[in-house]
Amino acid sequence: MGEKGVRAAATDDRRAFTKQLLRDVQALEIMLQSGAIEADVRRIGAEQEMFLVDEAWQPAPKALEILQRLDDPRITHELALFNLEANLEPLPFGSDCLSRMEGGLRELVNKVRKAALEVGADIVLTGILPTLQKSDLTLKNMTPEDRYYALNEALNQLRGSAYKFYLKGVDELLVEHSNVMLESANTSFQVHFQVGAEEFARLYNIALVAAAPVLAVAGGSPLLFGKRLWMETRIALFQQSTDTRSATPELRDIKPRVHFGTHWVDESVLEIFREDIARFRVLLGRSIEEDPLEELEAGRVPKLQALQLHNSTIWRWNRPCYGISDGKPHLRIENRILGSGPTLQDEVANAAFWLGLVSALAHQERDVREAIDFDDARANFVAAARLGLDSHLHWCDMTETQSARRLITETLLPLAREGLEAGQLAEADIDRYLGTIAERVESKQTPAAWLLRSYARMKTRGSPLERLTALTAALQERERSGQPVHRWSLAQFEEAGDWTPSYRRIGQYMTTDLITVGADEPLELVARLMDWHNIHHIPVEDERHTLLGLMSHRSLLRYMASREHTAEDDPTPVSAVMQRNLFTVSPDTPTLDAIELMKEKRIGCLPVTVEDRLVGVVTEHDFLRVAGVLLEQRLQEQEPE
Repeated sequence: MGEKGVRAAATDDRRAFTKQLLRDVQALEIMLQSGAIEADVRRIGAEQEMFLVDEAWQPAPKALEILQRLDDPRITHELALFNLEANLEPLPFGSDCLSRMEGGLRELVNKVRKAALEVGADIVLTGILPTLQKSDLTLKNMTPEDRYYALNEALNQLRGSAYKFYLKGVDELLVEHSNVMLESANTSFQVHFQVGAEEFARLYNIALVAAAPVLAVAGGSPLLFGKRLWMETRIALFQQSTDTRSATPELRDIKPRVHFGTHWVDESVLEIFREDIARFRVLLGRSIEEDPLEELEAGRVPKLQALQLHNSTIWRWNRPCYGISDGKPHLRIENRILGSGPTLQDEVANAAFWLGLVSALAHQERDVREAIDFDDARANFVAAARLGLDSHLHWCDMTETQSARRLITETLLPLAREGLEAGQLAEADIDRYLGTIAERVESKQTPAAWLLRSYARMKTRGSPLERLTALTAALQERERSGQPVHRWSLAQFEEAGDWTPSYRRIGQYMTTDLITVGADEPLELVARLMDWHNIHHIPVEDERHTLLGLMSHRSLLRYMASREHTAEDDPTPVSAVMQRNLFTVSPDTPTLDAIELMKEKRIGCLPVTVEDRLVGVVTEHDFLRVAGVLLEQRLQEQEPE
């Protein structure tokens, strides 16, 4: 996706690009058969994604300003303006590569943080930012690059309707979204492992098996829009945010573009590329002058640009990658399962656990396909994403599932140590990073567990946004401390300090858990609901949540006073009494503008809409609560020490 000139593929473009894609696959096949792919070399690399936040720990769309200050090719933009990505230089797998990885990541993160602070922003390392709201995921926050607009256009055309995201954990979330920006709610720490062509299939299968236990101990994204969902919600969110499938009249087995896989790889990386070409339509195209077969004929290494671009639009959780280093073509396995953060030590510990397991199983003579069924490996992955350390997993040659905690402690950590030792990694690094995993399992404090426990501890304090803001502030503060997550104290509600910036926009504190009625409902229902819930305003909406009107306690009383009978005896529908000419605001409306509107129009309730659909309300009571919080903050600041 880093190429220039990328565009949504029209019919003619798609035909020409597909021909180029097929030539790239043919060229790769020739390179595999001739032994041109670099072998007997192990390298590791990483991509570090991060969120940008403002002084209120809300998403800060300042990526381009920061990049202008950095001017570093290793640091680049992502889909959203509140995300950035840093790319680590490849390292030989061995010796002190893990501590060098952490040091390299720290250098890049500190460099980004320094530039961010200069423009009034900062960074947070986390898989899903707790303070992220749906209103942040609009096209105005998309990085203004042709390839991102092209990706959004192509996915929307293929999908043909709005994206619908449904997920159930402790809470339930059902969201409809009109663009690909939901994908930007995820940030990852992606680990690359270079392998030889002859061993690719075997190691790729091993990487699939190793994914689940690593995810179980590394999961760190249990919250989305304030809902408690999976221990690693990124897995479901990313799949559904790019899902181009639509319902069919008959049962069809249509694969999503984000997936774990469908079966083992038997012989070669070509199986994956060929399957992806067969199953997934070309989304993006670009002009490519290189003829890969002519390049080979001339003794040069082809870039395989068409293959790489198509591969970038299919997001396997373990993705095969082709690249060129020092003039030599190579293959890599890209681990995409790990979320960003919460500290660099935690990230490298996760990487060490995965690399150790893959290396250990690679040194065993037995084919992993004989030891575990593919469906069990895939079921493990889903279970780990949902439940983390509380999941039960299948493992090689075991007849029954085991708890993830027991399996990791008794079987997999010793196995990972063997793998790292076989790779001749420094003993100090092995102790540091596998020790981090061991202590995390023993304490039962994964990144996800810390977030959920902290959130639960604050449940009687403030509004949901205030609690999520305190969580984000604590995430940032503890990451800077350098201590791994299993040693963190739980977040405190007071850690966000001054709440003033948290009330700048209506969307930051509007009420979204709404009591509404339909236009054809009886007035008695309105009266009962106001009495039962002690509310003075009830929006009127249709089945698609389009705002139709508003019922107020005052208008209901006036109407009933003009009648001889009570609401219980009145057959009049809501539509006859409701206010129709309404003033509404959007979630981005500044608070001061909303207050001024309510004062000028003398109204007590403002519906909040997006494209005429009701998403929330703000009332006089909300503004009084905000004023109370700000007053309390001011009084605390004035208290003598």
